[in-house]
Amino acid sequence: MKLSIRSLFWKIFLCFWATVVLIVMSIVMVFLLDSQGGISRWHESMIQSARNAAMPVIAEIQIHGTQAASAFIKNLDGRMHTYACLTGDDGDVIADDGCSLFTGQISLVRSTGTAHVVFRNRIARVALPIQGADGRKYIYAVAIVTGAPAIDKKAVAIRLCVALIVSFFICYWLTKYLTDPVLRLREASHRLAAGELNTRAARALERRNDELGFLVRDFNAMAERIEELISRQKQLIYDISHELRSPLARLNVALDLARERKGDDSAFDQAEQDLERMGEMIGRMLTIAKLDTSSAEVKMVRVNLGELVSQVVHSAEFEFHERENAVAFAMHESLFVSGNPDLLQSAVENVIRNAIRYSPPDKPVLVELEYAEKPAASMIHLSIRDFGAGVPETELSNIFRPFYRIESDRDRQSGGAGLGLAIAGRVVRMHGGTIHARNIAPEGLCVDIFLPAAM
Repeated sequence: MKLSIRSLFWKIFLCFWATVVLIVMSIVMVFLLDSQGGISRWHESMIQSARNAAMPVIAEIQIHGTQAASAFIKNLDGRMHTYACLTGDDGDVIADDGCSLFTGQISLVRSTGTAHVVFRNRIARVALPIQGADGRKYIYAVAIVTGAPAIDKKAVAIRLCVALIVSFFICYWLTKYLTDPVLRLREASHRLAAGELNTRAARALERRNDELGFLVRDFNAMAERIEELISRQKQLIYDISHELRSPLARLNVALDLARERKGDDSAFDQAEQDLERMGEMIGRMLTIAKLDTSSAEVKMVRVNLGELVSQVVHSAEFEFHERENAVAFAMHESLFVSGNPDLLQSAVENVIRNAIRYSPPDKPVLVELEYAEKPAASMIHLSIRDFGAGVPETELSNIFRPFYRIESDRDRQSGGAGLGLAIAGRVVRMHGGTIHARNIAPEGLCVDIFLPAAM
């Protein structure tokens, strides 16, 4: 599975973490909105703890004096592993065991007259104003160890990396589980669109009891129905074309008998032309039907494509002898393909004849054969260009469909039935090649045929 930036994996992965972040942010917001009272209570509890610790110190001062209070604080710090400081309301130190740690807080308490709490590294530093029993005012500061754990940035980073790695593989597995059937289905649909009507999605996917399984079963049912309908259509064309041969032969015999009895007549000549045109069209229909319905392997041999095209060009020049230089053929070197000579000759002949029909009498059809190096394979390029009116851009791909006409009268006037290019297209695809048409400025149509070169 390719992990491109637009792939489903990254969408799932990013959505997963976006969801996690949103959930965490929501929890934090709820905590901040709903826990202000809790935070305040925690502050109050720290202040109350500091006040409770200050009262014995103040009492010690009033009873035994300043030195006893300092000794009391040091003894307390030794037992509790903390620090404390007692000053007068003017900031003068009375009992010291770490007053330097609370200088800033003591100044804030003196200026505001309210308690101040700072939390850092599991220690809450509290400074608050307090009044003794004799009415004297003091400032007491103390560091209280809390149960909150210290934040280890390295541990947090490691945990985050572990979470990213685990979520990566989970999302990858989920994406693969979801996309593998879709990719196989897509591949099958491409083969089906390319004409492989027996293509089906993997049967193992049909056994899934989820929406993807339903989709695969529907696709296979659709493919079977399409194959059945197209096969029937092709067989119908083949049967009709084959059955028309007999009445057409009888019509030719009847025409000959009528001429013997009635003599020459222009109506007989027209009938003969129509019968010849019908015979040619039926022959091409049979060719297309055989190419579409034949299940037998076509015999492939090494073919000198240059000689084959040269023979077709010579035959076309002889057929259109009234046009001087009807075809101009250029070949750069001897080129070979693996294919069926008869089918290839039929394909090339159909394209060249079609080009001659639509090219002006004073301009030859240009036929060029050359070697073309493609990224995937070595190909041979055969281009056939006429100098006619061309084809609308939107119709270029349709001219290779059977019986397709761009203009209804055009093919009839030229004697065509819209089957020559259809035959050429099927033959080229059968040989693993491609065929397409393009307009050439300022006038003309060029048909490009690419066939795999034989080594």
